[in-house]
This record gives sequence, C-alpha cells and structure tokens, in this order.
Amino acid sequence: MRLFLPALVMIAFLAACSSGGRVAPVHHLGAVPHVGPRPSHYTVRRGDTLYSIGWRYGVHYRTLAHWNAIRPPYTIYVGQKLRLNSPSKSAAKPKQASENKKSVTKSTASPPLTTVKAVPVKKALSPERPTKVAHGIRWYWPTQGEVIQNFSRTEAGRKGVDIAGELGQPVVAVADGKVVYSGRGLPRYGKLIIVKHDANFLSAYAHNRLLVSKEGDSVKGGQKIAEMGRSGTDRVKLHFEIRHHGQPVDPLRYLPE
Repeated sequence: MRLFLPALVMIAFLAACSSGGRVAPVHHLGAVPHVGPRPSHYTVRRGDTLYSIGWRYGVHYRTLAHWNAIRPPYTIYVGQKLRLNSPSKSAAKPKQASENKKSVTKSTASPPLTTVKAVPVKKALSPERPTKVAHGIRWYWPTQGEVIQNFSRTEAGRKGVDIAGELGQPVVAVADGKVVYSGRGLPRYGKLIIVKHDANFLSAYAHNRLLVSKEGDSVKGGQKIAEMGRSGTDRVKLHFEIRHHGQPVDPLRYLPE
C-alpha cells in the first residue's frame, strides 16, 4: 500500500497539470461570409462596396440599396451606417439617408431559388469545354481541376464548390459581366473577385494568389480574371459561388456538364 500511494499522487499531479494547459486553437478556414444573426446595421469601412457587404450578409445589393435609399451607381462612403434589415415604414425616410451621406467621408474604393441537393462530383473541368445557357446567361467553368467539395444549403463554409488545382493556374469569369469587387476585405475568402452578370446573378472567386481584374472592369466569359492560390485557406484551391437575388445557389445547376 505504501508503494502504491506515491504512484497515485503522481497520476493525480499529472492530470491536474494537463487540465490547466493550453488547448490548440481550431481555425475554420472555409469561406463563411457571416456567422450568427445578421446585425441591424453595418458601418462602411475602407475598401467596401455595396456588393461586398451584401455578399457578406446574404442580402441582394439592390435590396440593401432600397433599404438605405441609395441610387445607382450605388456609391457608399467610409463611416456611413447602412441598415441590414427592412426598415419600418416610419423609419424609411429618404431625408435621413441624405443627411447621413453628408456627414461621412467619401471612400477611395470604387463604387461598388431554390437549391437542390449536391451530388458528389469528380471530373476534370476546363474553360474550353462547351458552355451552358441558363437564365439567359452563357456559363463557363471557372477553372480546371477536380471538385473536392460540393454545395450545401445548410452547412457553413459550403455555399459554393471547391475546385482543386495548381498554384497560379488561370481562373476565368464564368460569364460576361462587370467586376464589382476585387480585394481581400471579406473574412475567410482571401483574395476575392465578385462579378455581376445581370440584375439577378453574381459570381465569386476566392482564395486567389493574384487578382488580374480590378473593380469596374468589364469581362467576358472564359476571360482570365485571377490566378489560383491558397489565400485565406489551408490548401491551393478555388472556392466558387453563384448568388441569385443575393442567396447562394448550387453552381452545378448552372455550369455546363
């Protein structure tokens, strides 16, 4: 019994030490626009556009513009306080929005469905493959590689598809449009490009190494706009999303076979 007690004391001591030690942090590297309930307001920061703010909080840019009495070309200002939810009738006063606009400093940044269950896909992709016309838009694949993660309507970080590839390989616009965001101001997206295709559809290309196109550029489907990288993630890949009326949809519904 005397020999057994010291061993028990030593085990208890080691257990106490281990329980007080540090726990390795867990980093979530998926492309998550915003976690938790949407706040009621957002204060514009340098580099923001109405499109990038709408993307982050899952609101159509035209809806944000309507809620905040902002007219095309949707110019916003550093320090401007934007409403992120529908205002009450008594609060929706254009005069207040005008006064708010006068009290802030102009930003140096450029102005700014129903889903289906994803099916596991493993195939080679290429921008040279045939296009597909859907909703009046001719769609291309955004890059060449294997789809390593599919879309999920419910799981965080899976609001698009992930495509594996090589560092520096071309990333192309999936359809004709205009670049409305080019930068790395959205958390967990790394170097990101957002392209507006029409009044309803936007597409986004995340984790790039190099952004070739800048805000305001008009691009054609199949045109190189970036180079694949690993910015904001743990491996080289492209995270690609399509938004319809501000909401994520499965890109595989629109891209060609």
